[in-house]
Amino acid sequence: MGEFWPVADALTYLAGSWRVERAVRDLASDAEGRFTGTTVFGPLEDPEDTGLLHHESGTFVWQGVARPAERTLRFLRGPAPGTALVEFSDGRPFHDLDLSSGRHIADHPCSADLYRGEFTVHTEDRWHTVWRVGGPAKDLVLTTDYARVRRHGSGDPC
Repeated sequence: MGEFWPVADALTYLAGSWRVERAVRDLASDAEGRFTGTTVFGPLEDPEDTGLLHHESGTFVWQGVARPAERTLRFLRGPAPGTALVEFSDGRPFHDLDLSSGRHIADHPCSADLYRGEFTVHTEDRWHTVWRVGGPAKDLVLTTDYARVRRHGSGDPC
């Protein structure tokens, strides 16, 4: 996937529901897992805030065991068009995001480990992330595909 789709307004682009498929690979043990579910970018709790609440929920299968999984993040309007500031649900900073070129690299140090994420936008309805996590505690690659969920009557023939 070599071409990127520039995004003028990150929050407008992300708003709505997305189907999520994530492959998780532990490079140290060669174990693999898979998450399937939905991510919804909706309004924040406080209507005064300019941003989106990201809620992901689904099923994570690791070593043959399926478990429910979910997470919540906050995507706040960034300092320039096409950008956002991503926070954990408790307000701690996670990473910056700049989709104005359709591609962005973000880092997040977590204790002695480093999370490095690559975000790529391919169309108005499809984007992708690859997080490489390395350090003394983790050696992982998390690859996620997002596909927009279209409502009936929105031009989708299904």
